[in-house]
Amino acid sequence: MTADRPLFGILLMTGFCVLAPMGDGIAKLLGASVPIGQLLAVRFGFQAGLLLPLVLLTGRRLWLSPRHSALVALRTALHIVGIGAMFLSLRYLPLADAVAIAFVMPFIMLLLGRTVLGEEVGRRRLVACAAGFVGTLLVVQPSFAAVGAPALLPLLVALVFALFMLVTRSIAKATDPVAMQCLSGLMASAVLLPLLAIGTTSGWPGLEAVASSPRDWMLLAALGTLGTLAHLLMTWSLRFAPAATLAPMQYLEIPFATLIGWLVFRDFPNGLALLGIAVTIGAGLYVIARERALSRLPVPASTA
Repeated sequence: MTADRPLFGILLMTGFCVLAPMGDGIAKLLGASVPIGQLLAVRFGFQAGLLLPLVLLTGRRLWLSPRHSALVALRTALHIVGIGAMFLSLRYLPLADAVAIAFVMPFIMLLLGRTVLGEEVGRRRLVACAAGFVGTLLVVQPSFAAVGAPALLPLLVALVFALFMLVTRSIAKATDPVAMQCLSGLMASAVLLPLLAIGTTSGWPGLEAVASSPRDWMLLAALGTLGTLAHLLMTWSLRFAPAATLAPMQYLEIPFATLIGWLVFRDFPNGLALLGIAVTIGAGLYVIARERALSRLPVPASTA
């Protein structure tokens, strides 16, 4: 069993928080020239291609029980929809706004845990959820005024990834994370590549493959590599530090996304969006702190 090394785990999670918005930034750059279907096929194709040799060389078991295989398939479908919605949102929204809106996910997970799993969620965390949703609406409002309905796509991302995390939680202890991500990449490629071929033949908008420039192929390769490496860093970080230690670090993704958005696209959140980002981060950190405090109690507190 791997011994806890919290500082190393934090370093790995910080790497995720840097690489994930870099990948999103590349997807935003490619959005004008590469159809969404091709972006997704390359993203998951690289995930499978990079991880399959690692699985084979390390002797990991790739095949799972029928139940776990079905759950990985569901997880893969959610992953495709979530990343697809994120990539689409980046065609309309500044990078920082899209990432900040998607960070309503922890609050959705808390509410899903209460309604789906029957977990205890007290008044204080419900109030924090409400505050987090208000903060998210403050970020959505100026974007919605500018681009309309596409500003709501990150909310779909948040909902899908909340379900994605619930499925992941249900199979995490029974599956190797590297093998699971490799299998997920293979499953996604098995769906997306034929769909891309059919879409290209039939001329379906967004699902056709186009001839890309050498620059675009370099960016596509970087997108696939960064996406795969970012998720591996997140997975590995949990081997060296508790989730309660790492959860607050994930909010570093928002300032990194803001910095990348400003450096590459000269986008910077306006005053209302900045206020919403601050409220969302504050509410999220409170929920994390409250979860950590409750985990130390011998019995659940009704006023949590």
